[in-house]
Amino acid sequence: MSNQILNLSKYSIGIGDRFAHQAKAQLRACIEALEHGVVITPVWNKSNREHNIIGSEPLSAREAADAAVSAHGWNRPYFLDADHIGLQTVERFLPACDFFTIDVADFIGRPAPQSNIDAFVARRKAMVGQISLPGINHPVTITRDDLLRTAAKFLFAVNTAGEVYRKIETAKGAGNFITEVSMDETDHAQTPEELLIILAAIADEGIPLQTIAPKFSGRFNKGVDYVGDGRQFEREFSLDVAAIAYAVEHFGLPGNLKLSVHSGSDKFSIYPAIHAALERFNAGVHLKTAGTTWLEELTGLAESDGAGLALAKEIYAEAFRHREELCVPYATVIDIDVQKLPLPEDVGRWSPEQYTAALRHAPRNPAYNSSFRQLLHVGFKVAAKMGRRYLDLLEANEAVIGRNVTQNLYSRHIVPVFMGHAAPLEERLTAEVKRV
Repeated sequence: MSNQILNLSKYSIGIGDRFAHQAKAQLRACIEALEHGVVITPVWNKSNREHNIIGSEPLSAREAADAAVSAHGWNRPYFLDADHIGLQTVERFLPACDFFTIDVADFIGRPAPQSNIDAFVARRKAMVGQISLPGINHPVTITRDDLLRTAAKFLFAVNTAGEVYRKIETAKGAGNFITEVSMDETDHAQTPEELLIILAAIADEGIPLQTIAPKFSGRFNKGVDYVGDGRQFEREFSLDVAAIAYAVEHFGLPGNLKLSVHSGSDKFSIYPAIHAALERFNAGVHLKTAGTTWLEELTGLAESDGAGLALAKEIYAEAFRHREELCVPYATVIDIDVQKLPLPEDVGRWSPEQYTAALRHAPRNPAYNSSFRQLLHVGFKVAAKMGRRYLDLLEANEAVIGRNVTQNLYSRHIVPVFMGHAAPLEERLTAEVKRV
């Protein structure tokens, strides 16, 4: 084992590559950011469910990331994330991964033994009272009842995260991997008071946490924009950043601890708020984009016309026929209006421009169809079943697909979140609306 402790940089981006063909194009986006003076660590992520659907193993994701790094001569850190794992699934990822997102959302609300809760409340009694968070004008107040109630709701989940962490640590050695705890897939957003208590419990559990994914208000649907009150999100995000800064100072958590925004791809309307908070607090963030790359593969296939467009149309037709089956596992993170889904026979007559205009996330384009996009987002299982038919066309159209992947990741995600500029690709696409 290496003696060097792995640390995640201030800015990092989670990138999904479901078919392990776009790592080079994704890395090009980070290289372009570096050329503009912004260091962003790429973290390739893939969940157990995605591996099962694709029929892949974590080692294939590792090989694709390593190959991209070698091809581009990338000499900075990069990681492979075992995304949304737990005790039952972590074993599969231990050899290949050096970043582990421990998902404990299913354990939120399960009460820990009362003796554990009482011990936690006694240990953290100094938290009762007013707490001044750095950069926030008004203090937050924690009562003993808040400690009891929050411990009753979250302590068992934190204890479970500790169990998973120690299993990874036993296999890989302390300091040889990055740890994230995910609590985003739950019903209600955590308050800053709850987040402080959760972070205290994580510190007590001995987890050297580098990123945490809380739940925010609003909808973070797959592959489409944020739905909710943007001002409320901005307040929540800023308070969470401040709570993390307080926890680092007072609970002994790692100094580079930062927020992780899950389902963070395509949340264009809240990117300015995220960037403003990062600037205000001099904070970092981990933005998880995941499945947006799969949609760029489809966009590139359609744009290439010929066999690529034909296959993109076939994938939609099959997804339309099996829409209920495909949507069930993602029911809480999609909002599809079936009445707005075009019929497969109509899509079958579309030109490349019509298909890409409906799919590409350019909200000001009247041809954009968010229901069409969301169905295809969850429809990667259709492409997986095609096997080499799909992969062969990815390879045959590598140039046009790679261009879409890089531009989407750099111009529409990295630029507004990490640099704070309007996305130039969005401006170009808006200018093209009249030609579609």
